[in-house]
Amino acid sequence: MLKGKHILVGISGGIAAYKIPELIRLLIKAGAEVRVTTTRNALQFVTETTLQTLSGSRVYSDVFAAINEHATEHISLPEWCDAMIVAPATANVIAKMASGIADDALTTTICSCAARKPIIVAPAMNDKMWENPATQHAIETIRGWEKVRVIEPDEGLLACGTSGKGRMPEIEELQEAVEYALAPQDLAGRKILITAGGTQEKIDPVRFISNYSTGKMGTALAHECARRGAKVTLVCGAVSAPIYNPFGAIRRIDALSAQAMYEACLSEWEQADSAILCAAVADFTPAEEAAEKIKKQADQTKMHLVLRTTPDIAKSLGESKRANQKLIGFALETQNEKENALHKMERKNLDAIILNSLRDAGAGFGTDTNRVTILQADGREAELPLLSKADVAAQIINLLFI
Repeated sequence: MLKGKHILVGISGGIAAYKIPELIRLLIKAGAEVRVTTTRNALQFVTETTLQTLSGSRVYSDVFAAINEHATEHISLPEWCDAMIVAPATANVIAKMASGIADDALTTTICSCAARKPIIVAPAMNDKMWENPATQHAIETIRGWEKVRVIEPDEGLLACGTSGKGRMPEIEELQEAVEYALAPQDLAGRKILITAGGTQEKIDPVRFISNYSTGKMGTALAHECARRGAKVTLVCGAVSAPIYNPFGAIRRIDALSAQAMYEACLSEWEQADSAILCAAVADFTPAEEAAEKIKKQADQTKMHLVLRTTPDIAKSLGESKRANQKLIGFALETQNEKENALHKMERKNLDAIILNSLRDAGAGFGTDTNRVTILQADGREAELPLLSKADVAAQIINLLFI
């Protein structure tokens, strides 16, 4: 997503500025070129040497500095960049943005950029400053600009020692916001239901049956769809993969058991125009859940556990699928992979099925990569090489939805 992109990072004088070198590192690791502009106060929290070393470019912090590459850096930098992120954005800088004030390196650059390139604004300040009516008025003003997207600050412990709303979101969330800003909006208006993670089937209050799924593939699909403009409902089993949601495009529903996931999916399917069933749902669940912890007896050598089948989510959605709905399934197989996947697609009335195998190194549960074959009901198929799960998600959307 960010490979070859030019990202301009603007830093203002808030304590959260100390986190921005890590953002620069992540953006560059993702393949972007990065340049930096700051207020003079920002350099009280992070050094110019650090920013220059990480970005590989001079830092634009003084409008009239003799070392500036161009006499009008505030014009040339917006021309160079594909997107700009202002993080942290202090109450002072946000107020200046809203009023069109351009009196330092950062605000002159923002003023030149705001009408032409995407700008992500990440407010960070004390909760009292965030709640100030003037700050809220300024936020509402810039939210109305076509090219600006504001990330809502987090709640939590603040630098002053109090707790409240005003924390800058985590760095990974900021990177995700940059990817949102640069993604094509070719899924705008779509409502997509996605399942992710493994289910947990309770034996007693302390034990359950589950599998090795971490939810990485499902969350990668949710991120990809949300970046590209879809409204995503993400039904989560046990998910250890982080879920980034900088602009609220993902609505999360937690459903740990197969029954809970079944009920959630049936409830949401009516309003969705597509579903991607990526969760590793248990096929069997204990017939009865013990009310108390099952104790091992002194001479016990075996335990018998009676299981029953769980409701079939894909089959139920397939049976009620309308002509204008698309239903995508996943199949993880260990033998007769393609034959079993094709049979599953036909039996459950799927439009396509994504096949992967535990035989493929680097694919399957818990990995950051995957190797899949996309089989469609009309007979088309595409075998993808080993890719990151983010890239696999992008290819699935490109082949099945665009």
